[in-house]
Amino acid sequence: MARIKGKDTKPEMLVRRGLFRKGYRFRLHRQVGLSRPDIVLGPRKVAIFIHGCFWHQHDRCRHYRLPKSNIEFWRGKLSKNSLRDRQNVEALHRAGWRVALIWECGARDPDLIEELSGWIDRTQSFFVASEAGGLRSVELIDNLELPPTEK
Repeated sequence: MARIKGKDTKPEMLVRRGLFRKGYRFRLHRQVGLSRPDIVLGPRKVAIFIHGCFWHQHDRCRHYRLPKSNIEFWRGKLSKNSLRDRQNVEALHRAGWRVALIWECGARDPDLIEELSGWIDRTQSFFVASEAGGLRSVELIDNLELPPTEK
């Protein structure tokens, strides 16, 4: 577990390099309210999260499956991540930020940077990228493919 990185992951580096090549300048892991998005475009009020499919319970993904041992520990740990993710996105949205959620499985899509930069320049509230759902702008938090949370 100690070798698992939380920053500078391969999917994050792919997105960062692509955005930089397109001319976007951003801050990394900057505190915005109570959350700390992976990429922050401050003047545009855009926050980009790059989520690992396992750690953030991407239900529609072939990369996510609950481990077979110590199930209660993993279920509790991963559900806390999911609850925190949803709360962070909701808080950012209430504060007037636009949020992009890029799942690990969607980070390798060859059209990701083009679609993401198009979204950054427009006004839609949310953007999601995943292997199963594709690349798309959405207007509701529930369409970001976050797992349902028990409150």
